Amino acid sequence: MSKKLAALFLAVLMAFSMTSAFAENASVTVTDMYGREITLSEPATRIVALTPSDCEILCALGCEDALVGRGKYCDYPASIQELPVVQSGAETNIEEILALNPQVVLMSDMSQTEEQANMLEENGVKVVISDANDIAGVYTAIRMIGTLMGKDAEAETLIADMQATFDEIAAKSEKSGKTVYFEVSPLQWGLWTAGSNTFMDELAALCGASNAFSDIEGWQAISEEQVIDRNPDYIVSIAGMGDTGVEEILSREGWSDVTAVKNGDVYSADSNAISRPGPRLKDAAIELYNFLNGVDAAEAPAA
Repeated sequence: MSKKLAALFLAVLMAFSMTSAFAENASVTVTDMYGREITLSEPATRIVALTPSDCEILCALGCEDALVGRGKYCDYPASIQELPVVQSGAETNIEEILALNPQVVLMSDMSQTEEQANMLEENGVKVVISDANDIAGVYTAIRMIGTLMGKDAEAETLIADMQATFDEIAAKSEKSGKTVYFEVSPLQWGLWTAGSNTFMDELAALCGASNAFSDIEGWQAISEEQVIDRNPDYIVSIAGMGDTGVEEILSREGWSDVTAVKNGDVYSADSNAISRPGPRLKDAAIELYNFLNGVDAAEAPAA
């Protein structure tokens, strides 16, 4: 082999090695919130998000262009409403999702089943499962999705922004000794509330109050009698029924002696912001702070 050919062969070999190394470095590996390791050859560029919180995290990270489909309850930001909608939960249609040709489907264990995840994976789609119940879990989900999308720096910025708001609220709040009851599901659907190890419980503490049901774990069904016995100082409705929901609570038979009802301290929160484990929890924290502390919007902590 001539020196010229040898040099050319060496150059080609080096270029191939560099290309291979670059491709290898471009791969991403995430461990989802079920402890499953998922590897992609490159950050995801086509993704279906079945849960609203994951969809909001993706958009907050600047990855809206990667979304090719959304679950039927994904509605924020408004710009995503032009995307194709797929069924989620028990009505999930795998063929409907596969038709969108995603690399990845983001789903929650609360809404989807193991069988659905397996069917997607059998058809070559990577499944990443989120399972955030508290604020630390939200941060984990943001980092996980950030890595999946090649947006690690953006994920840390988003987390820092949320943490700054929470820190500001905590610094402004003094422990009041008062209790708040979160009505996650209204009476007509069967009362549910948030207990300990939930982000709602944490938001109450940040604002200087105590969760009236901090002695129960997670999200649980409760009775009217339990609420009346706990006699909360504040009631926050998460049902998204606005003034109608507040009036219904204030007029419930047998609730007139509950301190929150007696004083009219019943509030209808932005149900999506306060119930979704995503970036808008910081907005929910500000709203809750305003309500519990009687602060006008002009005096509220910065978002």
